[in-house]
Amino acid sequence: MAFKHLFKAKLDWNLTSKRYQKSHQIAIEGKKILNVSAAKVFKGDPVLHNPEDLLLSSVVSCHMMSYLYVCAQNGIEVISYKDNAEADLEVSHNGSGRFTEIRLYPKVIVKGKEKIAEALNLHKKANELCFIANSCNFPILHFPTCENSEFSE
Repeated sequence: MAFKHLFKAKLDWNLTSKRYQKSHQIAIEGKKILNVSAAKVFKGDPVLHNPEDLLLSSVVSCHMMSYLYVCAQNGIEVISYKDNAEADLEVSHNGSGRFTEIRLYPKVIVKGKEKIAEALNLHKKANELCFIANSCNFPILHFPTCENSEFSE
């Protein structure tokens, strides 16, 4: 049986001058206000998060949490997880656009040399479970590396 969960976000934007402002706020109950703008390339405020940053961040974060979950299920102790993800956004001449690909480069440190191969393979299972990846209509590629923790000897 499938379970449904409802997530809510409230957006607040007001005209502050005769110029079209792209900065706005998003409120999620019980959390700090998120100040958002368009990406710098689209004449937004470069110090604020933008929807493109947030989409990439969602994919990276969800993959990591799914990965840690499958590692725990398989008895793999993850010591460290880092990623330097990249996303390609294609913009058409009419101004529409879409993400065409995200590349994840997770660098994982696990306890036990014998766990490295399995730890690398579990990225596929994590991707299959990731809520955000399952909601995307573009490829999410994984280029993981894995090392043994020096503390496991």
